[in-house]
Amino acid sequence: MRVLVSTRLLPDGFTDLKDRFEVVFPEKELFSKEEVMNLIAGFDAFVSTFQFNVDKDVIDAATGSVRIIANFGVGYNNIDVAYAAQCGIVVTNTPDPVIEPTAEQAFALMLAAARRIAECDRKMRIPQGLKWGVMENLGQSLYGKTLGIIGMGRIGQAVARRATASGMKIVYYNRARLAPELESCYHAQRMELDKLLETSDVISIHTPLTEETYHLIDRHRLKQMKPTAILINTARGAVVDEAALVEALQNGIISSAGLDVYEYEPILTPELRSLDNVVLAPHNGTATIEARIEMSRFVSQNIIRYFAGRSDISKVN
Repeated sequence: MRVLVSTRLLPDGFTDLKDRFEVVFPEKELFSKEEVMNLIAGFDAFVSTFQFNVDKDVIDAATGSVRIIANFGVGYNNIDVAYAAQCGIVVTNTPDPVIEPTAEQAFALMLAAARRIAECDRKMRIPQGLKWGVMENLGQSLYGKTLGIIGMGRIGQAVARRATASGMKIVYYNRARLAPELESCYHAQRMELDKLLETSDVISIHTPLTEETYHLIDRHRLKQMKPTAILINTARGAVVDEAALVEALQNGIISSAGLDVYEYEPILTPELRSLDNVVLAPHNGTATIEARIEMSRFVSQNIIRYFAGRSDISKVN
């Protein structure tokens, strides 16, 4: 049995998989689409990352050989999941290892945006780049503020845990209300989205990208937020209308933003680079050594269990 991996990943988490399968990584950072399409017919499983788009062409080349596409990440909008299912290919993801590192990233972006850490760091590296003084470089405190969480799944709850420990109040929007014991744990109140946007001092997005959530945060909803509001997105870029966000940041409709994901990544809307009131991170919410190794183990586990005929895999189609 053979496994093709689209991206050169840390080898540590693949030990169990290598004991059972032949595992092939690219010599460089990433296989090209052409290389994968030429190789994939000789493999039983394919490991993809968000850097690699598994479209109809790739799936057609894989059909008849590959039986499972094990995505390295919780999001899987890089894969045509419906077409893979139509072709009889199982798609899995890695939800468990990404929870804590993504929540850490979201909270780090909150702090950085609220306290203007990245902006001040940049300006202090330039001679006479900023003015020192008691009333200069003022940010906002998070303590006592209201955090609105859009998508109160496991990552949203991990963010709520950190925010509660920092003295923040929690409101959330979810299709389904949390169990009373979970609401009590986070002292959280469910709100409809419009009310959450009007109420919250910080809004953190933790929802998957679907047809329903595409541009969930658009011009209208940005205008519903407080002018002092901070928007954090560690979910998927296209949940936010990026052009509308730029306008909101430029015109004081909201105060600031912290972004780890982008609508057209790796391409950034050019204006984002010139704005002081946005903190930018390169989609590295799970980019810790520990998380990458755990994600590799989870990918390996999905593949091993699938070929062992087990059903306890994180199947998404």
